Amino acid sequence: MIRECLHFLIEPAKKLKIRLKESRKKVKLDKKEPLLESQLFIMELARELNKICQRSNVLSHIWTGEDLWAPTVCRDFIMVEWSSELEKHVQPRSRSECERPEKRDWREQLLCMLESGGEGDMGAHRRIILDWSRQIRSSPEPSVWPGEPVLMMLDDLEFQWKRGRLPTLLPAMELVLLAVINGHAPIKGDVPKLWLQRTQSRRSVDALRYVPHGVWNWMCERAEEVFLDPDSAHADLLLSEGNTKMRCVPERGAQQRDMPCCPQRFTGWWCAVAQEGYTSGTHYWEVEVGDRDWRVGVACESAVRRGYRALNTHTGFFTLRLERGSELKALTVPPTALPRSLAPRTLGLFLDYDQGQLSFYDVDKRSHLYTFSHNFSERVFPVFGTVEVLRDLVIRPAHARQPCLCPGACLWT
Repeated sequence: MIRECLHFLIEPAKKLKIRLKESRKKVKLDKKEPLLESQLFIMELARELNKICQRSNVLSHIWTGEDLWAPTVCRDFIMVEWSSELEKHVQPRSRSECERPEKRDWREQLLCMLESGGEGDMGAHRRIILDWSRQIRSSPEPSVWPGEPVLMMLDDLEFQWKRGRLPTLLPAMELVLLAVINGHAPIKGDVPKLWLQRTQSRRSVDALRYVPHGVWNWMCERAEEVFLDPDSAHADLLLSEGNTKMRCVPERGAQQRDMPCCPQRFTGWWCAVAQEGYTSGTHYWEVEVGDRDWRVGVACESAVRRGYRALNTHTGFFTLRLERGSELKALTVPPTALPRSLAPRTLGLFLDYDQGQLSFYDVDKRSHLYTFSHNFSERVFPVFGTVEVLRDLVIRPAHARQPCLCPGACLWT
């Protein structure tokens, strides 16, 4: 009887217990993994750089946790990429500073406590970065004006990250670091160049694809005319009058066996080189390659052009190749396969001879494809190859390069 009277209380209590249990289970499932030392350190570094570099608010997405990097990315950033670079800019401590016990703030104590979580090998690398940031804050000029080119690039990178074209704001963090390191340099415009060299060479395949339009404009300013050398062209290649176009005419070679025998002529592969080679400086040119079969890059002056030797880095050729319209690869040893989706219709090439970099870009998407790194020691020539019989491979004139005119973040890419 009493039980029946209290039934109206027992049943709601049971339901409440079930709901609480389900709620705890949901919270447990939704609970995020705790942050590791490397991730916390990146967040604090972003906060410090935001204080040092004027108008670098783009980094707020990092230190608030909105842009959270994977632990492996954080570790590579700290240990592989930046600790050795910043060590060059850290002044050695005086003896009194070394003997004085160091007072740690709560953030550093938290990082030290987390070292037992499997990332304790980062201590020395983290210390270098902390010493560098501490020296910047204690200098007579604790803040740095990055310059308008850098600010425009930061706005562009932030805009593309919000659009989903950038997985993280890591390139923005690197740009701010370079701006702070070179904060008192007389020419602020060198920072985009340094950023380009660093970003697109250290990871030839996995480097940042998107190129900020400020850097793109800087490359386009180095565009120059490139003309094919008729004396180097295979006998089956038909060159235009201006020596800027070529296509394959297989029966042409049989009809012109009386062509002069030049030592620089290709006799095996259907290729040709440019009239002018390079031994220094930066150079940019563009090629309309189509979507079937081509190879484009540079060739060393001593590279053998006769016969059917492999055209790869071991024989002095640094080229990209699209084969049968489906296989895009960098002709390294062994070849480096690239996603077919990256195959461009118009290919841009940027050669920095002194830095030993040859980079390839998709002109239409303004994105990076691949970078060769090599210490060039002789003259190199732009090289072109095709098996197309219906469509020309075209070297675009220098004035065809169109810089981006957007005042801030690029709205067209």
